[in-house]
Amino acid sequence: MAAGHQPSPASAEPAALEPWLQPLQQALGLEAARGFANLKGRQSCFSAFLAQQLQQGPQGLPAAELERVLALREGFLRYDELSLARRQSLVRQCRERLHALRQAHRPVLAVAPPRLRLVPACQPAGQPSAKAGAVRNFNADTPLAEIPGVGPKTASRLAQLGLLLARDLLHYYPRDYLDYANLVRIAGLEPGRTATIVATVRRSHAFASPRNPNLSILELQLVDCTGRIRVSRFFAGQRFSSPGWLKTQQRQYPLGATVAVSGLVKETAYGPAFQDPLIEVLESAQAPVRSGAIGRMLPVYGLTEGLGADRLRQVVAAVLPLLRDWPDPLPESIRRSQGLIGRADALTQIHAPANQEQLQASRRRLVFDEFLLLQLSLAQRRHQLRQRQAPPLLLLPGGEGLVERFLAILPFALTQAQERVLAEIRADLARPQPMARLVQGDVGSGKTVVALASLLCAIEAGCQGALMAPTEVLAEQHYRKLGEWLPQLHVSSALLTGSTPAPRRRALLQDLANGQLQLLVGTHALLEDPVQFDRLGLVVVDEQHRFGVRQRNRLLAKGLQPHLLTMTATPIPRTLALSVHGDLDVSQIDGLPPGRQPIRTLLLKGSQRQRAYGLIREQVALGQRAYVVLPLVEESEKLDLRSAVEVYHQLKEEVFTELRVGLLHGRLNSADKQAAIAAFAAGDTQVLVSTTVVEVGVDVPEASVMLIDHAERFGLAQLHQLRGRVGRGAAASHCLLINDSSNLLARQRLELLVRSSDGFEIAEMDLRLRGPGQVLGTRQSGLPDLALASLTDDGEVLERARAVAQEITQADPNLQAHPGLVQALAEQRRRQMDQAARLN
Repeated sequence: MAAGHQPSPASAEPAALEPWLQPLQQALGLEAARGFANLKGRQSCFSAFLAQQLQQGPQGLPAAELERVLALREGFLRYDELSLARRQSLVRQCRERLHALRQAHRPVLAVAPPRLRLVPACQPAGQPSAKAGAVRNFNADTPLAEIPGVGPKTASRLAQLGLLLARDLLHYYPRDYLDYANLVRIAGLEPGRTATIVATVRRSHAFASPRNPNLSILELQLVDCTGRIRVSRFFAGQRFSSPGWLKTQQRQYPLGATVAVSGLVKETAYGPAFQDPLIEVLESAQAPVRSGAIGRMLPVYGLTEGLGADRLRQVVAAVLPLLRDWPDPLPESIRRSQGLIGRADALTQIHAPANQEQLQASRRRLVFDEFLLLQLSLAQRRHQLRQRQAPPLLLLPGGEGLVERFLAILPFALTQAQERVLAEIRADLARPQPMARLVQGDVGSGKTVVALASLLCAIEAGCQGALMAPTEVLAEQHYRKLGEWLPQLHVSSALLTGSTPAPRRRALLQDLANGQLQLLVGTHALLEDPVQFDRLGLVVVDEQHRFGVRQRNRLLAKGLQPHLLTMTATPIPRTLALSVHGDLDVSQIDGLPPGRQPIRTLLLKGSQRQRAYGLIREQVALGQRAYVVLPLVEESEKLDLRSAVEVYHQLKEEVFTELRVGLLHGRLNSADKQAAIAAFAAGDTQVLVSTTVVEVGVDVPEASVMLIDHAERFGLAQLHQLRGRVGRGAAASHCLLINDSSNLLARQRLELLVRSSDGFEIAEMDLRLRGPGQVLGTRQSGLPDLALASLTDDGEVLERARAVAQEITQADPNLQAHPGLVQALAEQRRRQMDQAARLN
């Protein structure tokens, strides 16, 4: 059990407390020595003196502590009536409480943590020094099986983790650490934290458990200058229960010996204690610790079957000496300006840090490297694009062009944000270098109008345009929207999806190839080889985060060198945009068109569905419509969730028998999907039960209610997208989130959506809670291969790395003066290709 002087939050001054305590303790001691006879003094008897003094407690004593002492006063007022045994008990209790009060308010003297001498972590004690010298003949590309201390058996198990070369192992970073470097005194142990103490053995006892004959226990009583603690180790198995073995254990920890103990501290009924402690007897207080774990920060790695944690640490220790001859790819001038340590030191310290400061310094260097390589590859891609020639899409001066005629027939004027972004795009299109621009805009900000105006610029300059959307629903909706305006402008357009009939496809492709078709709208079908343009000038990719970089490039390859405009209604946090789209210029439509209604968002429990259904009835009675969105199409045996098909039947047959209910999901064929959306838009359907197929693009101004069932199953950015399907008309709109989960984090996420309508704030929180892969929605989105860096926590390092990458590429675009960085980029590409090959 641990004991020591613990600091107290009490505010009583020791100088005021001691004069009150001392006479009380003297009187109690004298009464006990004289047989509890209620001694008579000059002015009063013992009991009256105690009752009076207790009543006059010192100034500044907390009320709770004062009450504990005052509770005994009643006993001293009736002291004469008490039996001898009751008097003894009362005096003993009073002495104990006063002693505890004195201890609680005694000033605590700071005690320095214990000292430990550690041998270097990369050369554990017991490892022959010759072996460390032998590895000098090897390099970072040496197969692990050839390195002394690894062996073919371990190498085959490491291969299961994708670790084949020495370089791979050194880049296999720990996922966590056990912080046994946290050196404290016994009184400073905190439950829930790992720690190391150095203490003296006061008592050593090894014995078989009286309850379980197959369990033996080693129990040590340890003390230091701040307190004492009981440390126990348990040994399961009959071989540990023999008297001889128990005596041997006991002799290993003789009385007076100095021991170092590391482990996780837990709370017990007797105070703090160690869980599964590591114990080592020190030859002296100055002797080094031989253990590779005690007093250190112990790395924790991802493991595989047959490969234990200790064995993996041994293998890493055998490979670390290779770093002595490993060149640093980062020039010394950059290291100094950014305050970074050398790469060899960083890799050594990430695997074997001596303390938190070393760990943070090594992590910062390696995170900087990851971001720098990422930004260099993006900068090179951007530089290569700028080197290419693209047809400048120049418009004839004067006169009324297609864009001006288009803006004139719109029933509304562009917002300032739309005009600004369109001007940036037109300036890009007029240059002889290809445009590569991303337009971000919150739900309903008017990106489609800007995109169409950009496509008309290309068409007016004598080129063709392509608009690619991720789903047939969205592609068809874009095509219908364009159909309202393009015929008035005498611009030919067509739609190409996987559902386009073969005769129509053949005619369409022929018109496209001979230049008669000016604008093609479609899905991934645009990427297919038979699709050939006559003179493709501009490619617009909607909801671009759903397409991979390779898909985007396949479409660009269909023209001589078309300009590229990508759009997203999913706000992307700055760190994510810099990492994934660092090769693109970014424009933001940061204002909403006038007339957009604010959306009232409510969070409801599953038991409140009837309230939600009541609101839907009210809104439909006013001529409005409602969406009901669910995460699943059909019931799942694995997930206890309501499905779209199930809820559709329930609403149609039981809840909304007087209303017209429709169904929309991704498994319907294109014609049925379009029929479901058309019926809802025309008012033939008043309630549309759907999956997230309505997440983007579906635009029905009369829809004023969005009910999202099992809202906890969606990401925040996705919920924000769904919410944007309402509030597009003149009526007040509602978004109802039904949360069936009791998870506190899920509720906190949804409460953010209730209080905020800022898409960027929501996306930032989504990034922190779910990570970049899920926020982008697809693994082929160009997400960088980051082993250590975090896009949520390392934004400052990313900004620095981006600035350095820009400086390097401006002065040396081909990195001819930076061979180390060229090699590092080549190694990174090799690792990515190896990883892709393993995934396939």
